[in-house]
Amino acid sequence: MLRIRRYRPFLIGAFIILVLLYHVSQNSDWELSQSALYIPKKAPADSATKDSLNVDHQPPQPPKPLPTSHVVGLAPQRPTSVAQEKQTTTSTQPAPKKETTIRIPQLKTSNEVPGGFGLPTPAPTIGKAHDYSAEESHVAVKLPDRPVPETNDDGSKLHSGKPLAEPTSTKEHWQKPSEYFPVPKESIIKLPTGKPKPIPTVQFNFGEESPEAKEKRLARLNKVRAEAQRAWSGYKKYAWGHDELTPVTKGSKDPFCGWAATLVDSLDTLWIMGLKEEFDEAVEYVKELDFTYSAYRSEIPVFETTIRYLGGFLGAYDVSGGEKTKTGYKILLDKAVELAEVLMSVFDTPNRMPILYYNWHPAFNGNPKRASTSAGMAELGTLSMEFTRLAQLTGENKYYDAVARITDALEDLQNREDGTALPGIFPEHIDASGCNRTAQAASSLDNLSDAGRQQVDDATDVDEEPQGYTAGMTDQDIQNGKNPLNFNGVTKRELNRRTPPPRYSVPKQQIPPWKGVKNQGPPHNAQGMPANWDCVPQGLVPGGWGSESYSMGGSQDSAYEYFPKQYLLLGGLEDKYRAMHEKVSAAVKKYLLFRPMAPGNPDILFSAKVTSSDHTDQKLSYEWEVTHLTCFLGGMFGLGGKIFGSPEDVEIGRKLAAGCAWAYEVMPTGIMPEYSMVLPCAKADDCQWNKTAWYNAIDTDAAWRDEQLKQWEVNHAEWVQEVKMLKKEYAEAEAAAAKVRSEAEAARRAKTEKEDEEANRPVSGVHQGMPQDVDYHLTKRRFPQDDKTEAASKVNQIEDELDLNNNIAGHEQQYQQQKPMLELHLPLEPEKPLSHEEYVEDRIESLNIPPGFVSLNDKRYILRPEAIESVFYYYRITGSPVWQDKGWRMFESVIAATRTDVAHSAIDNVALLASSSSSSTSTSSEEKEKQLPKPSFTDSMESFWLAETLKYFYLLFAEPDVVSLDEWVFNTEAHPFRRPT
Repeated sequence: MLRIRRYRPFLIGAFIILVLLYHVSQNSDWELSQSALYIPKKAPADSATKDSLNVDHQPPQPPKPLPTSHVVGLAPQRPTSVAQEKQTTTSTQPAPKKETTIRIPQLKTSNEVPGGFGLPTPAPTIGKAHDYSAEESHVAVKLPDRPVPETNDDGSKLHSGKPLAEPTSTKEHWQKPSEYFPVPKESIIKLPTGKPKPIPTVQFNFGEESPEAKEKRLARLNKVRAEAQRAWSGYKKYAWGHDELTPVTKGSKDPFCGWAATLVDSLDTLWIMGLKEEFDEAVEYVKELDFTYSAYRSEIPVFETTIRYLGGFLGAYDVSGGEKTKTGYKILLDKAVELAEVLMSVFDTPNRMPILYYNWHPAFNGNPKRASTSAGMAELGTLSMEFTRLAQLTGENKYYDAVARITDALEDLQNREDGTALPGIFPEHIDASGCNRTAQAASSLDNLSDAGRQQVDDATDVDEEPQGYTAGMTDQDIQNGKNPLNFNGVTKRELNRRTPPPRYSVPKQQIPPWKGVKNQGPPHNAQGMPANWDCVPQGLVPGGWGSESYSMGGSQDSAYEYFPKQYLLLGGLEDKYRAMHEKVSAAVKKYLLFRPMAPGNPDILFSAKVTSSDHTDQKLSYEWEVTHLTCFLGGMFGLGGKIFGSPEDVEIGRKLAAGCAWAYEVMPTGIMPEYSMVLPCAKADDCQWNKTAWYNAIDTDAAWRDEQLKQWEVNHAEWVQEVKMLKKEYAEAEAAAAKVRSEAEAARRAKTEKEDEEANRPVSGVHQGMPQDVDYHLTKRRFPQDDKTEAASKVNQIEDELDLNNNIAGHEQQYQQQKPMLELHLPLEPEKPLSHEEYVEDRIESLNIPPGFVSLNDKRYILRPEAIESVFYYYRITGSPVWQDKGWRMFESVIAATRTDVAHSAIDNVALLASSSSSSTSTSSEEKEKQLPKPSFTDSMESFWLAETLKYFYLLFAEPDVVSLDEWVFNTEAHPFRRPT
């Protein structure tokens, strides 16, 4: 039954809501009536009003601050067309609709502005936009005409529709800073001048080529060219304008600032291979490169940028003829200069040693810097050729000065007594800071800096703190605009601002580095320099602490390569490069070269890595490494031996080049790994293959394994005795269990027989004269049910009296209790450890280690050029087609392992593909090869694949006068620079 009183409150509430909804539905201008409170009514139509209606057509401008009492109404809705705009500005607007009666509290006007309201502008209503163009306005907003610009501030066209990915205003571009440590003009080291010295020829005097040899050579040449075109096409289609192609995923990556590294690095390769159309297209793109900005890196890798970009521009400029050609490629030199101007800032250090990772952002770029205390030798010493060639082409000695100072510092270290542990060569890392922070700070006046002496002179009271004393000014203080030269409230007395010494002065037009909130860096001292800036000066010294590593491999290689090449580039006019090379050559022969032990006793050489723990050559430890980067050494020895008249060096270079070719041939893929170890021969002139020694080198724990095997024999004998005892106990337990089972079985049979006997016994009440042939079961049906129950009860009673049931249960229980003893649990047999021979053979098989190699530490191949580089040099030096055959086998192996759908990729393991000769008799070669894993692509194609590797393969089969070594000299990225004549 419905109880009205119970629901009375709900009914009343529903009635009230219904009334409110009715009033709301009658008032169609509810939203308008609310908004109208905040929108001034329209003024008479005049020119000012027309201007105000065009507000939405103006570009966004930062509004000027207005008094809080001024409340400007919402702007009129933007006309959808020009005609609508005209109609809006000229026609008379209709009167607003009369509002229905909705009482709203009257708002008081502001006392400051007549007609204004003392309320903030309401937030825009979320929902359907209301057309305010029909509303009247009380205030005419007067704004000046602002034509819509067609271009951005930088001159580029405005984007239509899509916003910019990154607004130009937010980009920070590199800005050339003023130098803290400029070189006076009179102190700039100038390029050597004069007629180049006569230098012995490098190339073999090639004779006339037979038709057969020419046909074979050209066929190989065309295949190399086709693979280069394939790689270039893949880059152009999927990574154009980026640094590198990812040849598996068909994308791109930008590890070198995103300035199109592959494109620039490949320019001279395209020209040399006759791909003129591709070259011109790439040059057009070069025009748009901007080296003052990178969206991908905050630090410029100076070494990589110099050899790839700067060397790429200069090499392409030289091979294309530069401005001398009809087409003219001056843009290449112009771009080289643009980039060099950015890179020149890295030399602005107290000792002019370069910053190798240059933070180009203005916030960091304006701070004074020192070179690294652990600079890579290769990065420090592999800048000379590029800046020297740029100086030759532009006539600007400042470029040569920058790198000549590095050479002078290296020469000083090389000639310094006890400068390095291995005299003649340099450690892997160099302290290039020029600052000996371990030395005791100088205290005498003579050893003070200029600023320090000035502070002493200015002091009037020995108890007063010297000018420049600070109490913990922080980075944030500087960023917040505090001047580190003004210390009011910090020291014991008010200090006057002092001008920094002239050598640290800042030009008047330049904002000092401590100005501006974006500047970052350490606290500064009274000179405006970073705190703790002064130190005891020193030259180059080995970097780091403790041991020093020496090798011709990574982090050191190309620095040595540049000594003889720089000699050639300068026309032999600077003898220091020859002297430095010859000292390097002698040290390498004395400390690093070794002959590996291998089947067939090949007459080859490699260069080891040596570590000194005490800065002397008395306690050296060796790593008998074979690295791909070290394979440049054959070409270096061959080139240096030819131009400096050392037949011994030429022969050493031949053996080094042959060693890398051998490392290719013995690997399963036909490609040498990135890093591996071999076994050296004790004597280079007496080196016979010794399998036992090879096994011992692979497994240095042979003695330990023998001990483990002997211990296993003892443990195994004990295990055998224990097993025998357990088996005996098991047999006894099994016999006892069998006896129990037999007794239980006998009792079961007795019970069964008794049941059968009782079942067949005549029952009282049955006719005694029943015929014998009458079926007992038929008679059984005639028994009353009570008789059956009584008979069964009697049988059970008899069994209980005889204790038959208990005996059977007891036997079963005894059987169950003894059952676990019947399960024989033997201890695990001790696992036999591998013997020395077994361990080595298992390792060789599982890792595919070729004979002669001890380990394959880094199995990758990343499309490196160093091996084919030395092969190319020795073909040009000797003229022997043997080197062309070696190079062709290398080329076929590399292409087979690295070719992808669109280009070529680095691979992860050069030891995975087994050769057909290792197939067993039970499995065919093809079937076994299908079962074996293959190398995987690592989805990387570095720019040197086109710049170096494919270029050297191409030049190996090109005519000998194409980029002749007697006319050209390659930088470490295979960019050819023309030698002076």
